[in-house]
Amino acid sequence: MTEARIEEHRFPCPTCGSDLRYLPGTTLLHCDHCGAEQEIEGEASGPWGGAKTLAEQDFAAAVDRTLPEAEMEETRVSSCPSCGAQVEFDPDTHAAECPFCATPVVTDTGTHRHIKPRGVLPFLLTEREARDAMTRWLGRLWFAPSGLTDYARKGRRMQGIYVPYWTYDADTKTRYTGQRGIVHHETRMVRVMVNGKPQTRSQQVAKVRWTPVSGRVARFFDDVLVLASRSLPKQYTDALAPWDLHGLMPYAPEYLAGFRAEAYQVPLEEGYAEARAIMEAQIRRDIRFDIGGDRQQIGRVETDISGLTFKHVLLPVWLAAYKYNGQTYRFVVNARTGAVQGERPWSAWKIAVAVVLLVTVAAAVGYVVAVTQ
Repeated sequence: MTEARIEEHRFPCPTCGSDLRYLPGTTLLHCDHCGAEQEIEGEASGPWGGAKTLAEQDFAAAVDRTLPEAEMEETRVSSCPSCGAQVEFDPDTHAAECPFCATPVVTDTGTHRHIKPRGVLPFLLTEREARDAMTRWLGRLWFAPSGLTDYARKGRRMQGIYVPYWTYDADTKTRYTGQRGIVHHETRMVRVMVNGKPQTRSQQVAKVRWTPVSGRVARFFDDVLVLASRSLPKQYTDALAPWDLHGLMPYAPEYLAGFRAEAYQVPLEEGYAEARAIMEAQIRRDIRFDIGGDRQQIGRVETDISGLTFKHVLLPVWLAAYKYNGQTYRFVVNARTGAVQGERPWSAWKIAVAVVLLVTVAAAVGYVVAVTQ
């Protein structure tokens, strides 16, 4: 197999020669130096919806490493020695900070050969809009240090990062056995004590009548989404959902101009194992619905999977990694919806003040109760 060429995502301004960057929420490349703008060729529908149909890729061919060479690419990446992130940098940048953990890194430390992205969800929010969303989120955390909130509000710019994901499609047909439970009530006479005297009373007791069942369910899974990065805690990125995948556009490097893209670290097969667990959970819900009744027990489950395909897609986030009082705090913003997730900082003095206030209030209430008795 021939070596894939190294992709460089740079677009010089036709007016002044400066680098163009993608303008969030548009289909334009913009020059910050002279203000010139250039339409992304063939993308007039807009990144907010109406995406073109994206062709699926064959899962078996990818696992066997027999995908066409045109579906592979190499990019220059920098590997962070702290969190392990592999992020693309401009070729003329020689030192920077890791956008995921603020660790100093030396750029252009290697290349990453990977399956080329099939789709990209373009940035919709600007850096300022993302910062406002993060500041509002921090403002709702009463126990967060005030200094961190001020530092985040006045600190350096946030980093726009395209995070890698896998999507999986599959057609499933499942045979199952199980039991359907119907709840009925029986009346029993029980002995109880009333005012020290035994009495006999009736009592309703719930019972379940089980009946063996078997059946079939079928479901087509479309775009089961799995994170292909290990650089951020998964609970953060999962909590950024839902993603408007209907807005996915065919991959064009112009959307990456002025932003960074992370190389995937989760292999395709490993991602599919997570997708399969998501599918199986849904299939079991389908089986319970199909069994019906008041309660269900699932026995044997046999699922046939066909038409398994995938896509490598890039989803946009604004990322901030701040070192404050010797500790790193990371915040991530969904660049489509403004949803915010991050490490929750705590202020020791705010907690102490709250404890003192609670103790004072409790003492005051106790005093009032004691006096009025």
